[in-house]
Amino acid sequence: MSMTVRSLTRAATAGLVAAAALTAAAHSAEAADTLGSAAAGQGRYFGTAVAANHLGEADYTATLDREFSSVTPENEMKWDATEPSRGTFTFGSADRIVDHAQSQGMDVRGHTLVWHSQLPSWVGSLGASDLRTAMNAHINGLMGHYKGEIHSWDVVNEAFQDGGSGARRSSPFQDKLGNGFIEEAFRTARAADPAAKLCYNDYNTDGVNAKSNAVYDMVEDFKSRGVPIDCVGFQSHFNSNSPVPSDYRQNLQRFADLGVDVQITELDIEGSGSAQAADYTKVVEACLAVSRCTGMTVWGVTDKYSWRSGGTPLLFDGNYQEKPAHDAVLSALGGSGDPGDPGDPGDPGDGTLSCTATYTRTADWSSGYNGQVTITAGDEPISSWTTTVTLPAQQSVSSLWNGTPTRSGNVMTVRPSWNGTLAAGASTSFGFTVAKNGSDAAPAVG
Repeated sequence: MSMTVRSLTRAATAGLVAAAALTAAAHSAEAADTLGSAAAGQGRYFGTAVAANHLGEADYTATLDREFSSVTPENEMKWDATEPSRGTFTFGSADRIVDHAQSQGMDVRGHTLVWHSQLPSWVGSLGASDLRTAMNAHINGLMGHYKGEIHSWDVVNEAFQDGGSGARRSSPFQDKLGNGFIEEAFRTARAADPAAKLCYNDYNTDGVNAKSNAVYDMVEDFKSRGVPIDCVGFQSHFNSNSPVPSDYRQNLQRFADLGVDVQITELDIEGSGSAQAADYTKVVEACLAVSRCTGMTVWGVTDKYSWRSGGTPLLFDGNYQEKPAHDAVLSALGGSGDPGDPGDPGDPGDGTLSCTATYTRTADWSSGYNGQVTITAGDEPISSWTTTVTLPAQQSVSSLWNGTPTRSGNVMTVRPSWNGTLAAGASTSFGFTVAKNGSDAAPAVG
């Protein structure tokens, strides 16, 4: 098998190196001014789908970097893009997105491992035994390449039919491997990257209906038998023919009550003006009302590149101007829209509270290492935090995840991406990869 190894296993290693006090924003601090920072203040991420071929467009990248805390590759991680020939993996476009996201401290959702669509022709020609082998090899190859770098994976996508039957969708996997292929995919995925969240993702499951009931029954069964599933994704593509259902929040909650996170994964709402803004507000408020709704992803940065561009379904128009829907989402998230607001990430706002940062080296090799900083709140809850990582002069950071960095020389200031809100005594962490350049010394955290 031809495959590029992207990163070493982040095996835990002994050696708590540093502990330091840092500044944390009080839980009552005022709101932030971008979608990502406002969502972080609510303990959630706010992401978007990204196409690698648009990253060279200055307005696209500027809007992406300013507003969002999570990205989902739109097509670049699908099977036809990553394994067009059996056993030969191509990661260039997906790597470009992941590298960009990490440079901005954004999380990445992996989309998608097993799906009936966008399959190379060779997959459909395999017999059952070969198909099972190929499916597991594809999961291992793709997840192995990005091990430790993906927040959540859509392990299986759209496996149920529309309509009133709740039946499984015909696909090479369903037709040749039977109902068990979904469970097998999840078990293979857990072994491939134990740290990643494993999600089932589908559309037209936003309200209580036959399709969502079928998914619910599957998740309930998986949880009862210990099948590793961590989250359920609700695509949430809405328009006048398929509006936001009245039981949207209740549906999210019933899945959360099964013991899984819920994520809004591909949100877009056709329309304009105040009506579109009101519908976006409904979605955001539903997520905020469900404690296990961990984040929202809109399916694109700008209307002009949307798969439904004629319906102008996104938060920024074709000229990257904020629409009323953007302002409504920001307001629903508690944001202010004022860049000078004292509630910006890391700003102490009305006061400061204490928390601690501890550093651990989690992987080591001759030319580099992975470090992890764990932030632990003190006796009071916090809504944001800021810490610095000072590297030895020779060393440089090549990537960072689960945090938003700014750099000045060899000092890196890190603020939250989606993980700013912590209950009293709770912890979160961010990680980074360092090129040693001849120095094996530990960074200072403070």
